[in-house]
Amino acid sequence: MRSAMSADRWVFGYGSLMWRPGFDWAERRPAILQGRRRAFCIYSVHHRGTPERPGLVLGLTPGGSVRGVAYRVTADLWPEVRAYLREREQPTETYVEAEVTVRLDAGERAPCLTFLSDRRHPQWAGSLSLEAQARLIAGASGLSGLNIDYLRDLVAHLRDAGIRDRSMERLLVRATELGREEGMEPGSCV
Repeated sequence: MRSAMSADRWVFGYGSLMWRPGFDWAERRPAILQGRRRAFCIYSVHHRGTPERPGLVLGLTPGGSVRGVAYRVTADLWPEVRAYLREREQPTETYVEAEVTVRLDAGERAPCLTFLSDRRHPQWAGSLSLEAQARLIAGASGLSGLNIDYLRDLVAHLRDAGIRDRSMERLLVRATELGREEGMEPGSCV
């Protein structure tokens, strides 16, 4: 049995993969990745914005640490899960597939597949000010809906998981204020 588990693989999620993985997993554990942080650092021109009015989506950018979730995927399901993740996470190839080491909730370490922000990609937004992020998020909408709804979901799910991300909470407050000014409320059409 142990040898079968040793062939299993792990996936690290820091955004919507935390609450909507979309694949079968054998185990789900809280995890921390050192050396990267969660940030709205990628322009979205499909899911949460358009080429004319881009939004922002999450990425992992260098620095700090990030609390997320690690999923153990059995070896027999790994090829299917990896193919699904590549399709889901790489619609415009704004991420670099990477293996990182995370610390699981009980202290053990696990190698995980994750997707890091590609800082050479044209959709790389970099380190925008809170105000610039809020303005982009407040006014953007794409195939998956309002950008601000993505941010709201993130903050709510992080709270549900016992994770306080004060930078995301501040961003939500400011984007909500700007969204009201622009008439961009949840469920409104653009």
